[in-house]
Formats: sequence, structure tokens, C-alpha cells
Amino acid sequence: MKTILYILLFMLLPQGLLAANDTGTNEIKTSTTVLAKSAGDEAYDRKEYANAIAIYEALIEEQGATAALCYNLGNAYFRSNELGKSILNYERALRLAPADDDIRTNLEFAQSRTKDEVMEQHDLFFIEWFHALVRIFGIDTWAIIAVAAFIASLAGTVLFLLVRKSSVRRTGLALSITGFVVTLFANIAAWNIYTSLQDDTQAIVMKEEATMMSAPSSSTAIMKIHEGRKVTITDDSIGDWKEIELEDGTVGWVKSSDIERI
Repeated sequence: MKTILYILLFMLLPQGLLAANDTGTNEIKTSTTVLAKSAGDEAYDRKEYANAIAIYEALIEEQGATAALCYNLGNAYFRSNELGKSILNYERALRLAPADDDIRTNLEFAQSRTKDEVMEQHDLFFIEWFHALVRIFGIDTWAIIAVAAFIASLAGTVLFLLVRKSSVRRTGLALSITGFVVTLFANIAAWNIYTSLQDDTQAIVMKEEATMMSAPSSSTAIMKIHEGRKVTITDDSIGDWKEIELEDGTVGWVKSSDIERI
């Protein structure tokens, strides 16, 4: 029994040390970001939205996107009446923090200001339930849950195999099975969020009014779409044009400059 515990401790020790080292580095980066972000927040509070936008965008360019920066940038663009860029950044923030109700609320409000009437799409109830459950936590939290559940499952397996007392064996078996199920679901949830973050097919219309054409450079217009509408890119093999699909299945081509990927 002691040998197994020593082995488990040895396996976990390097990861703990690495996490401790990473935490120190992250604290330095976080403090720098907070200081710079506060300047953007102060500019926003003074209603200097152009200045706030410049600060937030510079931070994202230098240090990478975070949910807080994208959210604040979306707010600043919304106040500047740039609806497309506002929705774009709310969408980016929501990808990074899918459980954040404030981001979702502001995104939905901004979407309600678009000119196009978008048909709301509903998945099957169990798919919607799954996505709602996944959105409870971010990818890092699901990863932590997966590791903790795996350790619990491993501990339960050890109890079941090495302890002779029947009540302890039953507890160990239940812990092992539950831990395995939670580990499996947490990994699926983390993977679902990861694939969403890697999806580069979603885009937002940035032009006040864009024309969908039947083919690249075609003179045949299909319909007009407006700033802030979310579309799916289905073909980007032609540099100056993108084939897009709307939520109702309509397919057409728009100029690459008319949209921006989330």
C-alpha cells in the first residue's frame, strides 16, 4: 500500500512544481495586464472610447486576447456605435469565457440592434442541455476537474483492489466508477470548448451593408446582409472573396473585406 502511495506522490510532484513555477510567471503577466487595463478602464469611464479602444487593442496585440479585454473592447466599440466590431469582440470574449452571463447578455443586446432579422436556430433538447452544461466552466476548470476526478477514480480503484473490508470495497468501486465518468465528461467538455476556440469558420459582417453574390465577381446579387450578422465561411480559396452560409442555409459570396473572422 505504501509503495503505491509513494509512486502516486512521485508522479504528481513534478507537475506540482511546474504549476508553481508557471504561477509565478503568470502573476507577473497578470499584474502588468491589470495596470495597463486600468488605463483603458479609466478612459472608458471618462467616455474617451477611442482612447480606451486603442489601449485594449494594444494589450490584445502585445499580450494576447482575454475574455475581460475582448469584453471591454466590445463595450467601447458599442459606445462608439461600431456595431460590427462590438459584436465581433463580444463573440471572441464568449469563446474564452462561455459561462459569463454578462458577456452573453451584452452580445444578445448588441445583436438585437442589427438590421437583419435572424431566424433563431434550436438544437435537440439534449444537445442544448449538453452545451449549457459545458458552458458552466471554462476549459481550464474542466481540465482541473478531469485531473481531480482521475485521481479520485485511481484512489477508488486502489481501495477496491487492496482493501478486504466489503464496505470499503463498495465505496472504492463507487468512487472509481464515478471518478471515471466525471473524468470522461470533463475531457469531452474541455475538448468541445477547445474545438470551438479553434473554429475559424465563423465570421461577423463588418460593412454597414454587404451584398451576397451568386458567384465571385458576379453581377447577380442574391440579397443584402448588414453589419453585425454572424455567418459561416464555407470556402475561402479565392483571396478577395469568401463563400458564406447564413443560418437559414442561404449560400453566396461576399468580398473578404466585408467580414472578419471571430
